Amino acid sequence: MKINSKKVTVQKSSQALCEYLSDVKNFEALMPDNISKFELIRDDAFVFALKGMPEIALEVKEVEAPHKVMLGALSDKIPFQLTANIETINANTSQVELVFEGDFNPMMAMMIKSPITKFLETLAGNLEQIQ
Repeated sequence: MKINSKKVTVQKSSQALCEYLSDVKNFEALMPDNISKFELIRDDAFVFALKGMPEIALEVKEVEAPHKVMLGALSDKIPFQLTANIETINANTSQVELVFEGDFNPMMAMMIKSPITKFLETLAGNLEQIQ
């Protein structure tokens, strides 16, 4: 299953945005309002939960500065990755698209598609607001 967010423009250089997304503590500011837990578990990993959903632990898996930051699930039970693809617009502006990819059975994919899509759109929308 693959879900793409809309592309959003961020008022940061691609390098600065890559650094921002590589620092997992910054994800707390990007989370939706219905977050019930956010906790750093390592310098490169965090766990979060949205109300009514199970906890999800993510870690930085790969950084290709300044164009890509990939986070992946810490658990093999729900294998997925969240990738930020960053494009340079000019020295102070970049564009980012979030891509969620996971290997789920058809029933699970049907259940999580809508919440994951909404979650990605919220993350992308909040990225537009960062300074």
